Amino acid sequence: MKIDGTRRQDRAIELVLAYYAAFNRGDRAAMLALLADDVVHDLNQGARESGKDAFATFMQRMDASYREQLRDVVVLASQDGSRAAAEYVVHGEYLRDDTGLPPARGQKYVLPGGAFFDIRDDRIARVSNYYNLQDWIAQVGD
Repeated sequence: MKIDGTRRQDRAIELVLAYYAAFNRGDRAAMLALLADDVVHDLNQGARESGKDAFATFMQRMDASYREQLRDVVVLASQDGSRAAAEYVVHGEYLRDDTGLPPARGQKYVLPGGAFFDIRDDRIARVSNYYNLQDWIAQVGD
């Protein structure tokens, strides 16, 4: 049983690492392929959205305003592979104004972040993102 548990744990870690590798490549189709159809997305300090279509729309908005790479990614997973967590450092550039946030002027930022995942049937069923919004605002604000 431990071997099976280890395999599930390893698979969960591989899945999340593949998700972030696709993110860093800008391959949104590959990211979406790793998600469950009914994926739940908890936006940092924001609303909960559901479904791949909502996720794709969110990513389009993000891609219009930000250019980001995630570095120093570390992923941990439960032994049964049903949950995972990731910590990383966002290296980004603020390209275009985002609603309710400071004006964009190409400001660069470096920001620690993290996410929590539910995994079901070898797909990501939930992504809950976290970063310190006040830290980001201090880096890009006037």
